[in-house]
Amino acid sequence: MSKESLFAVSLFPYLGFLYFLTKSGQTPKLALIGFYVLLIFVAVTIPAGIYAKQAYGLELANVDWLHGGAEFFLTLSNILVVLGFRNAVQKLKAD
Repeated sequence: MSKESLFAVSLFPYLGFLYFLTKSGQTPKLALIGFYVLLIFVAVTIPAGIYAKQAYGLELANVDWLHGGAEFFLTLSNILVVLGFRNAVQKLKAD
């Protein structure tokens, strides 16, 4: 299986994860937003990778400005998840 196919197939389990995480109602809101922002990362990475291949003949990882722009959304997602859970833990400690 190619890495592109694996990337596409991995989206379905992640959507299931988001569905159950949202449905549980137990995930801190900011962390949940962070998990959804990861979908923006995926949505940006795919066309950026296609553009890198067509415009430069290179993989996305080898076109720094495109790769960095796409990775920004991964970083943002991670920050939101961490802050969401951090705030929830602090709230539990305060109670």
